[in-house]
Amino acid sequence: MRFTSIIAALSVFGAALAQTPVNHVVLVGANGTLTYSPAQIQASVGDTVSFQFVSKNHTVTQSTFAAPCSNTTNPDGTPGVDSGFQFVEANATAFQQWTITVNNASTPMWFYCRQTGHCGMGMVFAINPTAAKTFEAFQTAAEATVSNTTSGSSSAGGAYGGSTTPTSAGGSGSTPVASPTNSGTSSGAVGVKAGSAAASHSLVLVW
Repeated sequence: MRFTSIIAALSVFGAALAQTPVNHVVLVGANGTLTYSPAQIQASVGDTVSFQFVSKNHTVTQSTFAAPCSNTTNPDGTPGVDSGFQFVEANATAFQQWTITVNNASTPMWFYCRQTGHCGMGMVFAINPTAAKTFEAFQTAAEATVSNTTSGSSSAGGAYGGSTTPTSAGGSGSTPVASPTNSGTSSGAVGVKAGSAAASHSLVLVW
């Protein structure tokens, strides 16, 4: 009886560990490049993705696999996820961080930078790409886009956006957090339902 109880307790403990959310850190514009680093991740429900803007003036804007360089609109008419433009001074020692929470892990989620020309130069990002819809195919389609201009407004993006003062559920003001790093890890199921994210905003300080 005691042995059975121990096994049951270990099973519960193991399940709790398996469900622990992971924070995936993505650098936006690392080393002055037009990149998200890493460019793709696998995430589970409850995981967070923290985008740290470290150079130039970029966005993290939701698009679709079919139209990589155009911001998407949710079924209810609200804009998709959009960080808004985050300008970084050349000699900056503090950086903005914008975080979304993965609420559904059933389909991929696609993003691009809507600064003029950046998407067409391959500045795109994916959460949970699949074998049928790969990141490589998404990026290739973005680079094949003939006209790349800024699309949509520079606002936070409805219920899912983030800016200096985010309007999203679960949003918070700017607060000091750890120095920029892309040491976030990946785990879990494939896909994230488009638009199912809450956003927050914070400030990253580099000493």
